[in-house]
Amino acid sequence: MIEKAYRYRIYPNKEQKIQLHKTFGCVRFVFNHYLDRRMKVYETEKRTLGYYDCAKELPGLKKEYPWLKEVDSIALQSTLRDLDDAYKSFFRKDAGYPNFKSKKTHRFSYKTKCVNGNIQYQGRYLKLPKLGVVKTRNKQIPEGRILNATITQEPSGNYYVSLCCTEVEVCVPEKTGCEIGIDLGIKDFAVTSDGRTCPNPKYLNASQKKLARYQRALSRKTRGGANWAKARIKVARIQEHIANQRKDYLQKLSTELIRDYDVICLETLRVKEMMKNHRLAKQIADVSWAEFVRELEYKASWYKKKVIKVDAWYASSQICNSCGAKSGITKDLSVREWICPKCGRKLDRDINAAKNILAEGRKRMIVA
Repeated sequence: MIEKAYRYRIYPNKEQKIQLHKTFGCVRFVFNHYLDRRMKVYETEKRTLGYYDCAKELPGLKKEYPWLKEVDSIALQSTLRDLDDAYKSFFRKDAGYPNFKSKKTHRFSYKTKCVNGNIQYQGRYLKLPKLGVVKTRNKQIPEGRILNATITQEPSGNYYVSLCCTEVEVCVPEKTGCEIGIDLGIKDFAVTSDGRTCPNPKYLNASQKKLARYQRALSRKTRGGANWAKARIKVARIQEHIANQRKDYLQKLSTELIRDYDVICLETLRVKEMMKNHRLAKQIADVSWAEFVRELEYKASWYKKKVIKVDAWYASSQICNSCGAKSGITKDLSVREWICPKCGRKLDRDINAAKNILAEGRKRMIVA
């Protein structure tokens, strides 16, 4: 039994769009109001307001601003929980200090909980609180029990709903007995220890010219005008298309690897540090290593497989997988093949690294 999310694109009518934007605005208002209140209370009284303190004050805020009663009350409570979670992340030093929400981001969302069947999947339609029945085209049937729904409007203007379901049964595939090491890169997205090469599709690069043309057109428009809004949506749709292509590729590849191998060994990539290289920053952002590793990890937990991370400082590219001799020649990224100075074996840079990652991962698995 696991928790799983199902994402659907929805097609609200005019009245439902108005209700959605009212909810987006109210959620943003409540979040900003209580963020400001918590800041002022701390400055004046040197204490912190928690989630329950804010939730007790929410009915009074609704009396002061009656238009807050027009939207889903659970969505307003959820935004208080989001604010509290943001503070907890800050105190754990997992994130920076919470920021005020802006209506200029063009991406809006709110979360609501399933209570007494107010969220239901009805084939071609979804039933949602305060919206009623909304049209959808996704035929994927959610399994398990629905916990909550997150409604989102993307910068392109498209609307989506993510249903979080619990008690979802997963069919665990039979063990294959196979282990693999993976070397992630830019030239090739991934090279495995058994010699398989997964190409880097470079979706951003493929749409770069078209995206640049629409961005130039956007830059010529007067910000805030009707023509500017139309040009902004064109740019956002291209960006969303690129993101969808990337997500589809990563999901399919991660699922394939998890099904084929019981143990997957990877090196720990320090992406933030690597992004400081301005010559490679765009390619590193486009390749999405962190998202790929995240998908492998949660799918491994679903299917009872293992993902082992090797230390970031492990010199996988500089060690000969045959004799263990170390050579610094591969510090130059342009060197794709090299000859071991000790055993004289000709080595492919990426396959050699993948084999070393697998060997190191096996050691860590034995120690653990």
